[in-house]
Amino acid sequence: MRSTMPDFPLTITSIMRHAAGVFGDREVVTYTGDGYRRLSYHQLAREAARLAGALRGLGVDADQRVATFCWNTTEHLTAYLAVPSMGAVLHTLNIRLFPEQIAYIACHAEDDVVIVDASLVPLLAPILPEMKTVRHVIVAGEADTAPLAPAGKDVHDYRTLLDGAPDGFEWPELDERAAASMCYTSGTTGNPKGVVYSHRSTYLHSMSVCTANAMGLSADDRVLPVVPMFHANAWGLPYAALMAGASLTMPGRFLQAEHLARIIAEERPTVAGAVPTIWGDLLRHARRHGSDLSSLRLVPCGGSAVPESLMRALETEFGVRVVQAWGMTETSPLATVAHGDSWDLRVTQGRLLAGVEGRLAGIGDALLPSDGVAVGELEVRGPWVTASYHRDEDGSRFHDGWLRTGDVGRLDPRGYVTLTDRAKDVIKSGGEWISSVELENALMGHPAVVEAAVIGVPDERWGERPLACVVLDGDAGVGELREFLSGKVARWQVPERWAFVEAVPKTSVGKFAKRALREMHARGELTVVEG
Repeated sequence: MRSTMPDFPLTITSIMRHAAGVFGDREVVTYTGDGYRRLSYHQLAREAARLAGALRGLGVDADQRVATFCWNTTEHLTAYLAVPSMGAVLHTLNIRLFPEQIAYIACHAEDDVVIVDASLVPLLAPILPEMKTVRHVIVAGEADTAPLAPAGKDVHDYRTLLDGAPDGFEWPELDERAAASMCYTSGTTGNPKGVVYSHRSTYLHSMSVCTANAMGLSADDRVLPVVPMFHANAWGLPYAALMAGASLTMPGRFLQAEHLARIIAEERPTVAGAVPTIWGDLLRHARRHGSDLSSLRLVPCGGSAVPESLMRALETEFGVRVVQAWGMTETSPLATVAHGDSWDLRVTQGRLLAGVEGRLAGIGDALLPSDGVAVGELEVRGPWVTASYHRDEDGSRFHDGWLRTGDVGRLDPRGYVTLTDRAKDVIKSGGEWISSVELENALMGHPAVVEAAVIGVPDERWGERPLACVVLDGDAGVGELREFLSGKVARWQVPERWAFVEAVPKTSVGKFAKRALREMHARGELTVVEG
């Protein structure tokens, strides 16, 4: 027996129609550093139609890739709607990758057009000649475009293009399984890999973000995506906000604590998402300046493990509830969120969302029980979890239809995931595993510790031992830090080697770059203190 329901496509076009038609008075606000630019969702849909018309005029008429090289702005959000809805594919370029990686990604994706924020023209110009498939560059904002000329591309002004395009656009009927957008992994080992999201996967992911077990978004919310829109679609927050009718506040390039504190105080967002380093900086700024963070009802935080000390401080001192979330570029990215009344639950990576299934695999791909005790590699699958990589035949990251996440941890019977390390970062000491993440979280609970990254280094007796690389804001010696760890981790896990650094190197998405630390240690560039 078949249902009586129509095969109605789940598309980004329908999200746009809903936002403009039902919540047309909601707005997207972009911070400029000294003020704000405002646009209603009704006007946003008109801008999207104009951009689609302008792109059609440049020859984008099928599934060509339209890349963005932008901050979180109204123009970037316009591309989020226009490009997939016209049947093309949005490709968000990560501006923080190495230039050779950006060039590789643009060529691998076969980008046809690049929309670049005016402030990023100097960053794009040296790379542009290597972006062989790109024909057109559209510059959003006022900029000196002369550095782009040597690349031999056609350069256009965003505003001029849109002002010359009609207000309406005949949006095509799309197959919900068609590509809508694509992101590439950060490429910490080897070349970045492309993940292509469909309209259907994006729609379902947006619905999941809106649920109470995730962000619980509604038309009463104002969402501040601090996490970049070039990083796994800003965790799905832009599309989810449009679906829920929540207004959006875009920080542009102003991601420093003083700017974010001003935006929060003036625009009163209720939900804001960013990586732990951003919230750590904002916490210290708020303590010094008495910032008003009271509008925030929920702060999803991810990208790396969120220290319990950071979550407790923001909640007790400023009334801001931080919830840890986990996902990957490959999972669109949201897969788990750590809601709960107890800290035992909130310090996990969270509970699997409806639609995402998880399991643990051990040595030889043997499946392990989800009993909260067994430790193995987390594997996931679901309607917004990729089953392959773009133009990549390597199937080693997939196992019987499941994605091998590369994350090691536990899964309990209630669906809560506790990750103890990346598979490549776990420290193997004397036949036992030491979680670098657990050591880092414990260390960052010390009031003088700003950041702590732990790596495994060679040891003649034990094979590997932990080296703690610590950034201090105050006085604390090795003895004090070792004593602080006493009782928080097993005694044999406490590091004997310490390095005090000015800053922990970060990846393009704000995670600790442990590979860089290991290379620095191998070259003798870290001053190691024994204790």
